Amino acid sequence: ERKRFYQNVSISQGEGGFEINLDHRKLKTPQAKLFTVPSEALAIAVATEWDSQKDTIKFYTMHLTTLCNTALDNPTQRNKTQLIRAAVKFLETDTVCYRVEEPPALAELQKNEWDPVVTWAEKRYNVTIGSSTSILGPNIPASTKETFVSHLASYNMWALQGIEFVITQLKSLILSMSLIDRHITVEKAVLLSRLEEEYQIRRWGNVEWAHDYDLCELRARTAAGTLFVHLCSESSTVKHKLLQD
Repeated sequence: ERKRFYQNVSISQGEGGFEINLDHRKLKTPQAKLFTVPSEALAIAVATEWDSQKDTIKFYTMHLTTLCNTALDNPTQRNKTQLIRAAVKFLETDTVCYRVEEPPALAELQKNEWDPVVTWAEKRYNVTIGSSTSILGPNIPASTKETFVSHLASYNMWALQGIEFVITQLKSLILSMSLIDRHITVEKAVLLSRLEEEYQIRRWGNVEWAHDYDLCELRARTAAGTLFVHLCSESSTVKHKLLQD
């Protein structure tokens, strides 16, 4: 955390896109690049994160800013093809594809909750996914992986950074694409990604603060990542306006 050092937050349009101004200083990335985002809507969302900070700046709560920094600095130096392959690789260990046989109640819960999402994804993308109770997981056809590679290629680099971020939160490409395609809500996606944990909580009880905090944090990160993808895919700009409470 750092003490808040600015009074006002605003956005302006520069040659490379939209910039964030903290008083009269332009925001920079960790690698000292000018913080420039491709859409006005995203700039307003990031500016709102900075404006929402109180006496101290809690960087760990500023997920949109972090995602923009990652897109601008590209610290892992990956290209578009590498980002797409990394995302599709999650299919091999996708949360909703790994099923249990015991206890029967959990197995039934997984079937009832996960099967509809898998079925939707198979129809939506015209692929075969399936599930397995084997520790090795399901055998995902190469054609399925290539279909997802082609689909993800339609997104720009910024959006792909957001998609990968959502996937790492949910540990599932299928849940992530269902969420980004607006088939399920953030709350539903998070619940489905934590199905076994939620089952255990119902059975053994909640650990005060710990479980609730984890759930809220996961929802916040997932929501921010999804919003980031949508704002980075948005071609139109919103009407310029001053940030107000």
